[in-house]
Amino acid sequence: MEITATQVKELREKTGVGMMECKKALSESSGDMEKAIVWLRERGMSRAAKKADRVAADGMVEVAVNAEWSSGAALEVNCETDFVSKNPDFTKFAHETAGLALKHQAQSVESLSTLKLGNASVNDTITSLISTIGENLKLRRVSVLKTNNGTVAGYTHMGGRIGTLVLIEGAKGAKAQEVAKDVAMHIAAAAPRYLTSTEVDTSELEQEREIARKKLREENKPENMIEKILEGQMKKFFKEVCLVEQAFVKDPNMTVTKYVETALPGASIAGFVRYQLGEGIEKKQENFADEVAAQLRK
Repeated sequence: MEITATQVKELREKTGVGMMECKKALSESSGDMEKAIVWLRERGMSRAAKKADRVAADGMVEVAVNAEWSSGAALEVNCETDFVSKNPDFTKFAHETAGLALKHQAQSVESLSTLKLGNASVNDTITSLISTIGENLKLRRVSVLKTNNGTVAGYTHMGGRIGTLVLIEGAKGAKAQEVAKDVAMHIAAAAPRYLTSTEVDTSELEQEREIARKKLREENKPENMIEKILEGQMKKFFKEVCLVEQAFVKDPNMTVTKYVETALPGASIAGFVRYQLGEGIEKKQENFADEVAAQLRK
């Protein structure tokens, strides 16, 4: 049967797939729009499978905070190249999915993937984007912070390379929002890995101690003094990796805790999230010219 331009246009608007593939899908489905959508989805899933083993370490971190400053969501969406991370469809997906995570308080990728984003699930939307954009895409991680008697603030840095959330309990209003925003910016800059020293992984702690012991012995420090010196060095380590003990970036003469307590008496930091794009993922090094050439070959 003859496939009209109107049918192709309608299918393209519904799926975002190229015109030639829409025409082929309609031809394969005898003009049935719903069957054509299924045909494209099946083909998209096949393409996604082919791209699943390709490293997706680029992309963006998106942060969303509600109007009341009582809840926030942070997520990381990955693609293969910086070129695609600036694609309007990709950035729109990241933005809308962060809003969806915030609305439904999605605490895992699994739960977020099943939620509806428009007429399709987040997972199906990713599959469709893989088909249209031509790269492996992955919803890597998501976190939500919320409070009934405090303030949640968020911050993104370097165009979505870093995203943070912080929860301050015991304070609300404009001043609390200002302080929380400052702390969210501090988290982006200072990269704490733990909230307090009690959260530091014991195996990491022992590893740090052992490295410090070895160094002190190499420096010929007296054996009976090593443990005492080590205690001071571990305190320094906590000040580097624990948010509440870090020197505040806007005033290094005070800790982050002191800044919050001074500005908001009775309030305290109860939690934080810091996502840095691609951390922990090995990425193949390519220059920009290579990325453009790779796109043109697809």
